[in-house]
Amino acid sequence: MAENPFSLDKKLVIVTGASSGIGRQCAILCRQNGAEVIIMGRNTDRLEETLRLMSVPANHNLYSFDLNKFEKTEEVITEIVNRHGKISGLINCAGISTTLPFNMVRPEKLSEFFSTNVQAAINITRIVHRQANFSEKGGSIIFLASVMGEVGEVGKSIYSITKGALIAGAKSLALELAPRKIRVNCISPGVVITPMSDSAIYSRNEESLNKIRNLHPLGLGLPDDVANACVYLLSDASRWVTGTNLLIDGGYTAR
Repeated sequence: MAENPFSLDKKLVIVTGASSGIGRQCAILCRQNGAEVIIMGRNTDRLEETLRLMSVPANHNLYSFDLNKFEKTEEVITEIVNRHGKISGLINCAGISTTLPFNMVRPEKLSEFFSTNVQAAINITRIVHRQANFSEKGGSIIFLASVMGEVGEVGKSIYSITKGALIAGAKSLALELAPRKIRVNCISPGVVITPMSDSAIYSRNEESLNKIRNLHPLGLGLPDDVANACVYLLSDASRWVTGTNLLIDGGYTAR
């Protein structure tokens, strides 16, 4: 029987932002599809809950720290490789969002969003992709961007800037890392029902939430919708896919 190209068997995958929402579901589905999964986030209790949902109780699969601490990231990746072997996949899910009118944007807010949404993701990717850390067989790196990196929306300037940066950067990284068979892609979700979206301004009343729902012809997304796409991009089924931005948005950008 032919091997399943969608299997993640024998792959070591790191998922950042795995304490809830899309990141948590990515970790769960990667494990269900055979990967050994290392989860990262800032909240230890919620990461431990993710491990339980993965049916992986071993705490050495959990690293609780702030990805903005760049030197700490270096230490953690070295420890992971020494303990588990070389890495085959990285899903950059960690990020923050806001709705903020442009006249309220300040340099310190812009720096905060760039540090978390762009610099932290690029930094861990820089460390992970090194020959000493990444599988000789190649693999896959995924950035969770957003439809806001492709289209505009009032009050989303800071968020859109950071997500657009990931989309643009991934294309150049894809070309640079292709000789080593490391594929680099983005996934841009529309609005997905997660703790982050539940706390958004548009979720505070039913009228605003209905406006958001109506922007998605197929309705709002679920974490599974994005996590399934991540499994595909990590698997050998997508071995000829790099430098892309996969829109998982329920039809949001089809309008």
